Amino acid sequence: MMTKRQFFSTVAALVLIGAVTAGPAQAQSKQVVIYSANEATLDTLVFDAFAKETGIKVQPVSSGSGVLVKRIESEKARPQGDVIWGISRSLLQTNTQYFSAYTSKNKAAIPAEYRDPGDIWIGNNLHVMVILQNTKMVPENEGPKSWADLLDPKWRGKIAFTDPANSGSAFTTSTMLVQLFGGGEVGWKKVEELFRNIKVLNRSSLVPQGVGNGEYPLGIFLEYGGYVWQSNGAPMKVIYPADGSVVQMEGCAVVKGGPNPDAATAFVDFINRKDTRELILKNTFRRPARQDLDLANLPGKMPAMSAIKLAPYDEAAWTEARAATLDRIKDIILKTR
Repeated sequence: MMTKRQFFSTVAALVLIGAVTAGPAQAQSKQVVIYSANEATLDTLVFDAFAKETGIKVQPVSSGSGVLVKRIESEKARPQGDVIWGISRSLLQTNTQYFSAYTSKNKAAIPAEYRDPGDIWIGNNLHVMVILQNTKMVPENEGPKSWADLLDPKWRGKIAFTDPANSGSAFTTSTMLVQLFGGGEVGWKKVEELFRNIKVLNRSSLVPQGVGNGEYPLGIFLEYGGYVWQSNGAPMKVIYPADGSVVQMEGCAVVKGGPNPDAATAFVDFINRKDTRELILKNTFRRPARQDLDLANLPGKMPAMSAIKLAPYDEAAWTEARAATLDRIKDIILKTR
């Protein structure tokens, strides 16, 4: 008969053998907690594909980017998330103390301007601000060609735009236009002229929806919204303003001290892989940060970044002045209603 000591020795040996034969792959975590500021459509597409390929189940936590960063800050003593995804370069740059450095396998495909020099964060999506035109309401060749064209009184009440207090991209567009229109009081005066023509909406999604459904002839939005509605049969034209636009980057980072570090880095590699970016482009028309995709021959037939004129934009300065700037925009909206 086996003694108690012999029994426990045998069990310990079997456990050790099992751990050895299981190997590194089985020892890795089978879940990852992703803090995402993306729309549900994009999350579902990517999370399902990642889980199917790796066997790692994604536990999503979805909210606004600012809320997610505050959550990571509040959890810093005991992190609960593994990756934050879909937040702006500004938020990534100003919260690096909460992230761990990781050199992605896809680093070389992404320009230096869209990744942290110390590999703390890496870009995924690029959003170009554009003008959307309903070609049934405004014949294709009669639409605006530039931001300056939107100042024409004939567009009064016909341009959909999101309240900058509710949208980071609308804030960026408004402040970019202050610079583009001459800066200082000259720029602000022209932005006020623009707001006289604008219908201010509370939610970003209402802009492409309103233009696509024929409620508004024109809208100011991110390029992907135009391509999504265009692909669904809406009479939508995407206009890249001749006087220049601005690009907003969204990226991801590994949360420092997160519970599933191996799964976290696997997700960071997955999200920027070329075939993943093609999947995302095909289904949601998000422009990739990596520059080796032949966009002209992929769904949407988007122009390459090199073909888009970019306007100068001091993102850091406007971020610092955000509170005072939003107060001024609020006053302009009230004044122009």
